[in-house]
Amino acid sequence: MSTLNQVVQQLQAKRRQTERELEQIGQAIKALTSLGGTAGLVVRKKPTFSKAARASIAAAQRARWRKWKAAQKK
Repeated sequence: MSTLNQVVQQLQAKRRQTERELEQIGQAIKALTSLGGTAGLVVRKKPTFSKAARASIAAAQRARWRKWKAAQKK
């Protein structure tokens, strides 16, 4: 039975150590998020295209589709 008790004690010690580590990680996260909310991460916005640019892109895509469909018919 003493072996079982030793195993239980080792597991409890490991649990306490893990809880301390989790608390430290939580504190680190809290400190980082208090700096800027996103911890310095930059959120990239999608580019906005003008109406003319969207029309040009659409025309080019239609041309690619026409070329692809013509090749499929052959």
